[in-house]
Amino acid sequence: MVKKLDKAAARARRHARVRAKISGTAECPRLDVFRSAKHIYAQIIDDVTGTTLCSASSMAKGFEGNGGNVEGAKKVGELLAKNAKEKGIEEVVFDRGGYIYHGRVKALAEGAREGGLKF
Repeated sequence: MVKKLDKAAARARRHARVRAKISGTAECPRLDVFRSAKHIYAQIIDDVTGTTLCSASSMAKGFEGNGGNVEGAKKVGELLAKNAKEKGIEEVVFDRGGYIYHGRVKALAEGAREGGLKF
């Protein structure tokens, strides 16, 4: 009998491995990414206090575009960088959320870098 892979469980294991190595602080918070089939979400988190400092998503009001493609993900990254600049955040550590650094996750990271975040 062939076992079927559980993609969500595999991503959760990869994310746990990544989270064991990185953590966000007030000086260098964590940029976390979550992607679904239609949208992409990103937030900057201080893990010491357990608070979200700022966030952006393709579901935000005023967002023009589609969060399910690379162009939309890049716009979300730029929007997140703009929100972070308003809060005084310049340097973050990137948490890809167990996803492969490719496609929409990579585009979001590049958009954030173009917006001025350093990681």
